Parts: sequence; structure tokens; C-alpha cells
Amino acid sequence: MHPAPSVIIFNTFSGIGFGLLFFLGIGLPAPTGWVAFVFFAIAYILAVGGLIASTFHLGHPERAIKAFSQWRTSWLSREGICAVAALIIMAIYGAGLVFFGTKLSILGWVGALLSLGVVYTTSMIYAQMKTVPRWKHWSTPALFIDLSVAGGALLSGNIEIALIMLVIASGMTAYYWMSGDRRFEESGSNLANATGLGGIGSVSAFEPPHTGSNYLLKEFAFEVGRKHVRKLRMITMSFGFAIPFILLMLVQASGNHFLALLAVVSHIVGVLALRWLFFAQAEHVVGLYYGKR
Repeated sequence: MHPAPSVIIFNTFSGIGFGLLFFLGIGLPAPTGWVAFVFFAIAYILAVGGLIASTFHLGHPERAIKAFSQWRTSWLSREGICAVAALIIMAIYGAGLVFFGTKLSILGWVGALLSLGVVYTTSMIYAQMKTVPRWKHWSTPALFIDLSVAGGALLSGNIEIALIMLVIASGMTAYYWMSGDRRFEESGSNLANATGLGGIGSVSAFEPPHTGSNYLLKEFAFEVGRKHVRKLRMITMSFGFAIPFILLMLVQASGNHFLALLAVVSHIVGVLALRWLFFAQAEHVVGLYYGKR
């Protein structure tokens, strides 16, 4: 799949933003006044900014509002509804902390669960796609939620939780890559069953469907050299998990908050590389028609 920058930005920053809202909702931390304002401002800038970035990948962004009407069948619609609900409830909860020093615990927990719900519905947009075997797996939503909680723990200053979640997320990422590399072949998709002609004999492409490129080749048959995959996986594991883990251990020992900031920046760099790979390595079955699989 073509790794569109707008979607990579959306998945990276929106996930971290809603992760921070999750921790604010459950009271870890539970700041008041201007400190609460700063925490919620950061969370909303990341979450809402990511959501806005996602609309730039739409052919007609002005029609995005219509997606809300398809909640019965569309995970995209469910994502939008869940996001609006989470942002409204967390805004009310945050207003109580900022302006009145009041913690509305029930409202916070509802908003926290809805925040994770946004991440889950986002992941299901990809996980429900039978045409992309690498995504059609339980590990897709698990990875999305792991990354969101890990990023939220980093931003909220929950060092112990962040350390645990970084280990879990790195393990889930490694599993996702290893199992995903085999998933297209294990799905049994090939030119024979893609064309429906397998019952009459061996199927092979006589010639390409056309001589030039087209939308399908650009969006669904993106190819990455193996050397780039290895490099980007190393960047993901190093910057996304290993370096933040080491920096957080140093923060625990020294109390240096600047190292915590570096851990957040490093994690974001690693997640950006991971999101790029998430799309770049996704093999769509339409590539079978073009000899790309």
C-alpha cells in the first residue's frame, strides 16, 4: 500500500494523543488548574491534529461529515462517532479540572474508554480488510492499542507503566512483522483464485493489463526494497522502544526531565517509521493481476 504522509501523521499523533487522554481520564495524572490545561492542550493538539491530517488523504475532504451516517457498516464512521464522543466528554472532564479543580471520575473513565475506543475503531478499518492479509489479523488492533498506551504513558509521566508498555509494544511489533511476512502466502491468494480460473488449469499472466501506471498500481502495489525494510525496522526498534526505555531508566535514576522529553521524541520518530512500514509492507491482493505478488 502507498504510505500517504497524511495517514502516517494521523495514526502516529492521534494514537499518542488519545493515549494521553486515556491516562488523564483514569487520573494518572490528575492535575488541576494550569497544569491540567497544558496536559489537555497537548492531548487535544495531537489527537485533533491527527484527525484533521487524515482528511487530507480524502478525495473530497468536504464530504467527510457524510461518513458519520454509515455507523452500522463502516468502521470509519464508528471511528468518527467515537472520536467526537471522546473529545466532548474529555473536554467536560478537563474543564472540571482546569476551572473548578473538580475531578469527575465517572466522566473521566467513560472518556478514557472512549479514547481507547477511537484507537480500536481506527485499527479495525485496516484489520477488517480481507484484501490485505497482513492487516487481517488480531495483532493489528493489539499493536495499535499497545502503541497508544505506551505513548500516552510516556507523555503523562507514568514511567513505570511506560517501561512495561514499551517492552510489550516492542514484542508485539516483532511478532506482527514475523507473522505478517508469512500471512499473504498463508492466505492462499494467488492469480488462480483471484481470477476464478483455477478450476480449468494453471493460470499465468499473458501480459500486463496495460503498459503504463495507474491508480491501483500507485496505491495498492507499492514495493519496498528489502534493505530499506531492514533499516526501517532497526530504526523502529531502536528509536521507538530501546532508546526511550534506556532514557526512562536514566530518568528514574537522575530525575532529569529533559531525558524524559528526549524519550518522547525518540519514541515518536520510531513510531513514524513503524507506521510507514505498516502501509508500505501491506500487500493488497489486487497486485496479483499485475504480477506484483
